[in-house]
Amino acid sequence: MNPLAIKYLSVIYWNVQPDLFQLWFLQPRWYGLFFAGGFMLAYVLLNKVFLREGISEEETYRVFIYVFLGTLIGARLGHVLFYDPIYYFSNPLEILKVWHGGLASHGGTLGIVISLWLYAKNTKGVKFLWIADRVSLVCLATAASVRIGNLFNSEIIGKATDLPWAFVFERIDNVPRHPAQLYEALCYVAILGLLWRLYNKIGTSIALGKITGALFVMVFSARFFIEFIKEVQEPFERGLPLDMGQILSIPFVLVGFWLWFTAKEPKSERSQKSSKAKKATH
Repeated sequence: MNPLAIKYLSVIYWNVQPDLFQLWFLQPRWYGLFFAGGFMLAYVLLNKVFLREGISEEETYRVFIYVFLGTLIGARLGHVLFYDPIYYFSNPLEILKVWHGGLASHGGTLGIVISLWLYAKNTKGVKFLWIADRVSLVCLATAASVRIGNLFNSEIIGKATDLPWAFVFERIDNVPRHPAQLYEALCYVAILGLLWRLYNKIGTSIALGKITGALFVMVFSARFFIEFIKEVQEPFERGLPLDMGQILSIPFVLVGFWLWFTAKEPKSERSQKSSKAKKATH
């Protein structure tokens, strides 16, 4: 037998069709299913957090609407501005055609940040970092699901490798490649677990911005390093010292460190500790 054939016997041949089925004009896709499923899971988790802190499900739904719109608009505009502005500005109607594909996670993150700022601004008694921390606890459920959707679309593929778990994306070519989508999804699930452990251990007294800072550092550091084994998304990236995903990740990591080290305890918690300290000195 050909030695090359023996070497790649254990690879996974991947040829999943992106469409679930086609019925007249209906053509639902695996990506859409995972995208929606990820948001539903995030909703359930956020509601669990809110109920634990005595907040109604109506408020969960309100936050969900802000975040959903922020994610969709931000991810689309991020793709337009970061990856192919010349094409989209020449064909502005294409910007609206989200079903043609093209969502950028960095843009989606910025969209969530802006939407949460608007939510806090329009909600009495809610601090931006407080709601950002709560959403940070759940948003990776959606991020992981989206990456599984990318796998089913055979997109965001990795570079060639001879590792035994390599995927051959037959809709692309016959080259065994890193399943970069799975690497990211697994990282996001692991980080999600770490953030929940942090929240369950410290509870509502955790310093504001700490969870968001940890999320930014871990997620975008993982993204930065995984990019080294990804194929570039756009041809212009081949001429850059780092690809666009890495360039965009660096500011998020820096902001994450800043949030972590400057995080302050909630005012109520500080006042309780101060009160206890005064009683102890009397």
